[in-house]
Amino acid sequence: MFDGVAAKYDLTNDVLSLGQARLWRKAVARAVDARAGERVLDLAAGTGTSSLPFQAAGAYVVPCDFSLGMLREGKKRHPRLPLTAGDATRLPFADGVFDAVTISFGLRNIQDTQGALREMLRVTRPGGRVVICEFSHPTWEPFRTVYSEYLMRALPPIATSVSSNPDAYVYLAESIRAWPDQPRLAARLRSAGWGRPAWRNLTGGVVALHRAYKP
Repeated sequence: MFDGVAAKYDLTNDVLSLGQARLWRKAVARAVDARAGERVLDLAAGTGTSSLPFQAAGAYVVPCDFSLGMLREGKKRHPRLPLTAGDATRLPFADGVFDAVTISFGLRNIQDTQGALREMLRVTRPGGRVVICEFSHPTWEPFRTVYSEYLMRALPPIATSVSSNPDAYVYLAESIRAWPDQPRLAARLRSAGWGRPAWRNLTGGVVALHRAYKP
């Protein structure tokens, strides 16, 4: 499915998020706080756009994605990035090699969420961190209703006008509605072995930024 939306993926995200996607990426970069010499694993990296801030900070970043179509598109745009094909539930990396692991808008697309969280823990060094940026549940009830209506009614026709595969965005809307809220995702992190899970809401809870540490 993601192979089919690779060419216009970044543009479509900017349009559908009403420009918020770029602000969310900046928030992720601040939360990861990558530093020169650190090793960062960027999961569900798609075309590699999300990896650029970590590279700019001087970290060695590995963009990893399950979609070969996304990786091919990313290689055209960012030929110097070490784009890597990988399954988040069976990562092709040794234990404890990354200082930070991050995933933006990809965790809910992995069928075995707990398996992925445990794999992220495995490849992170002790004391290292995970940062997850994912769609969540708006905290203000009236806004939550408006947002739900936007997802199911407005998003598919907008996607039809800008995306190469609008059916994928019908799935997107449905997966967002079914995703656990902020406290339940924090509980999943704790259950997978991560310590000190916490989150910060972005755009009124439309998106939540979760961070936790490997004991």
